[in-house]
Amino acid sequence: MRISDLGEFGLIELVQHWTRSGGAGTGATLDSPYRIAVDNGDDAAAITFSQAPVTEFYTTDTMVDGIHFTATTTPWRDLGWKAIASNISDVAAMGGDPAAALITLGLPSDTLVADVEELYAGMMEICGEYGAQIIGGDMVRSPVAFITVALTGVASGNPMIRTAAAPGHLVAVSGPVGGSAGGLRQLLSGGNPIQSDLVEQHQRPRPHVSPGKALVASGVTSAMDVSDGLADDLGKLCSASVVAARISADRVPVLPSLKHSFPDDWLNLALYGGEDYVLLFTAPEDIMDAAIAKLPETAAVIGEIIHGEAGTVTIVDASGDPINTTGAGWDHFVG
Repeated sequence: MRISDLGEFGLIELVQHWTRSGGAGTGATLDSPYRIAVDNGDDAAAITFSQAPVTEFYTTDTMVDGIHFTATTTPWRDLGWKAIASNISDVAAMGGDPAAALITLGLPSDTLVADVEELYAGMMEICGEYGAQIIGGDMVRSPVAFITVALTGVASGNPMIRTAAAPGHLVAVSGPVGGSAGGLRQLLSGGNPIQSDLVEQHQRPRPHVSPGKALVASGVTSAMDVSDGLADDLGKLCSASVVAARISADRVPVLPSLKHSFPDDWLNLALYGGEDYVLLFTAPEDIMDAAIAKLPETAAVIGEIIHGEAGTVTIVDASGDPINTTGAGWDHFVG
């Protein structure tokens, strides 16, 4: 069997099985100074240290030239920003602050030093804005450029996780979706690169760290970030929680420019585009009301968690009738 037969998420499930440590809440030994609060399979792993009420997060992400970015769509400085942003978003999804980053670069030997300088300038920009620090890494020669970021984060409260959704919970997002996919489509449309708010969303996504902490403070326990597409990521959350979901297409928040630029396809971009890095979360109605009140006005309740086949997400119109959509979220190993 080839990995293309499994797909990315089938392979991830196998890796989780091969590496699982025994479940959340366990430690390596009885006298271990820490316990595993969140095992692999969530946005980030988490360890709680017994000597202080602190939880640390550990996450990593890789971007490969020709797969996740090209020089046409992502200049070096923006690549640096985006590589860090995707990891910060994983920490934000669990309610934490980013801390320390290790950077691994794979570079062709003819890469310009000026381009690498731009890459690090972008990384330093976002680290400065979000309070993270680059503390080391590695560099290797590679036939194609890639960047791997490993990031730690920290929080004092319990982390939000994917396995805590339950029937009766409302489903919400902390901001508009589809903008990054719209920006990418504009960049790929030919001619001179377009500068727009959609392109800004694609090249310079802003992780929702403050909203993540506001959700934890409001009592939200179930969340993840939207990186592979709203519908697919909600399906993953539902699979992890062994529930189903129903969302209303007319309640999904999008930028006005997305509807203006793509009047016939904005919904598919919003549902399946990916790389929005907003937070997707669920909570009982009373907690949801308190949480939404602490978020920007662009946050919105879009549906509910229901009983049903685990991982199933139904899209309905304003009348509650199911609608057909076309598209699929990002999968590294399925063409």
